[in-house]
Amino acid sequence: MSTVPAGSFSRMGHPDQGGSSIPGSGAFSILVVDDEPGMRSFLMHGLAKHHARVELVEGAEQAEEICQQRHFDLIICDIRLPGQSGVRWIQSLRDQGGSTPVIFITAHTDLDTAIAALRAGAVDFIVKPFRVEQLLTAVDRCFQQQQMARENFLLRRQIEQWNAMDGMVGDCELMTSVCDVIKRIAPMPSTVLVEGASGTGKELAARAIHVWSGRDGPFVPINCAAFSAELLESELFGHVKGAFTGALQSRDGLFTYAHGGTIFLDEIGEMPLPMQAKLLRVIEQRTIRPVGSNRETPVDVRIIAATNRHLPNVVDNGRFREDLFYRLNVLTIRMPALSERLEDLPALARYFSRTLAAELRVPEVELDDVELARLRRYSWPGNVRELRNLMECSLLLGRQPSEVLRMNGALDGLNAEAVDKTPTLAEVEMAHILAVLEQCRGNKSEAARQLNIGRKTLERKLRTASDRTTLRGAGPNPAAPDGTGGR
Repeated sequence: MSTVPAGSFSRMGHPDQGGSSIPGSGAFSILVVDDEPGMRSFLMHGLAKHHARVELVEGAEQAEEICQQRHFDLIICDIRLPGQSGVRWIQSLRDQGGSTPVIFITAHTDLDTAIAALRAGAVDFIVKPFRVEQLLTAVDRCFQQQQMARENFLLRRQIEQWNAMDGMVGDCELMTSVCDVIKRIAPMPSTVLVEGASGTGKELAARAIHVWSGRDGPFVPINCAAFSAELLESELFGHVKGAFTGALQSRDGLFTYAHGGTIFLDEIGEMPLPMQAKLLRVIEQRTIRPVGSNRETPVDVRIIAATNRHLPNVVDNGRFREDLFYRLNVLTIRMPALSERLEDLPALARYFSRTLAAELRVPEVELDDVELARLRRYSWPGNVRELRNLMECSLLLGRQPSEVLRMNGALDGLNAEAVDKTPTLAEVEMAHILAVLEQCRGNKSEAARQLNIGRKTLERKLRTASDRTTLRGAGPNPAAPDGTGGR
């Protein structure tokens, strides 16, 4: 049997070479830690036919170093190693937040050793001498659990992808543009900054980016404004046992949970300055350091940040790092306010009525053109989130949304008057025109054909309505023929 020199050794095996009983397991990577050259050679030849990358080291010190450089799906470790024992090293790895599965191998079968190995977090325990088949069975058993979890995730992701844009309702030009950008940039690894007022759907956009990215890991959101600098660091990067008062055991941070996936940093503009410097280092180095640890851990995480503030102003005020802003501002998506996309309001209101009615098990609220015309006159300071909450309250009370707005005192002077009064014939006509335009996805030629009027007549009516709305102080009508409301 040939031997392998002591130290680090790597061989890239072909996934199809010899095959594996686990579909797709050729993509897994394994670190072997054993001080015997003959055993390392034996393990190398046995594993390399089945797994894409096998790394060999002879001791805990070299293993520690290589684990800081790259991620492994499995560690196979001898219990007795020169210097630091295998059990002690794995326990140290666990204390520092490492969670890689471990199979221990040993020539010593005493009960105390077995208990120590299990306490260190071993998923299996193999006694020397053993056959290659025994080892492969243990490895396959470990990967089989991971593969099942992966297949379940991929199935969920496929279902999510079918519905990725479900909730991002609307066919106005602004939302169509947002959806097109999301699909285009999703597969790229670049950091994304999502801007928009509260309630415009920034997290919904971030989730859509993740689903369309093809990344296998989870989507992990966190609101940066909800934590102090100290707590936020622990939440994001984890901590080791004893790092601070109350840290009775080690804990992984959200970056660890998001490995292979996406982390969504909501309200990034509220992140404390001390944490901004640490986040900048993570973006640059792609490593994290748990609180209280001196060990850097590599992570593969796509970062999406969101803010309802104008970050350049926050930078000018000295409350946000300029270098971090430029790191985050690689790709920017702006979520429009509901007042900028009022032509989507009918579709949004009916979507919330349908989905929430099914969830609450109550009848849907009927929204006719008159009611929708009333809702269009409201300013919607809370954006789409406010509309959703309004529709939920409307369903629970069994009343029209405009009635709920009036009951809650949400309508001021002009808007309250608009809701209370009987709509004019011109208003009913315009509500019908907008409804048909919505059904035609903004195609004015098709809408004019269905309304049995000329396109110029349609544009004149829309322009007149827009001028009337502007004079009342409600801002331009998105349905006006200015390039933002039709084709």
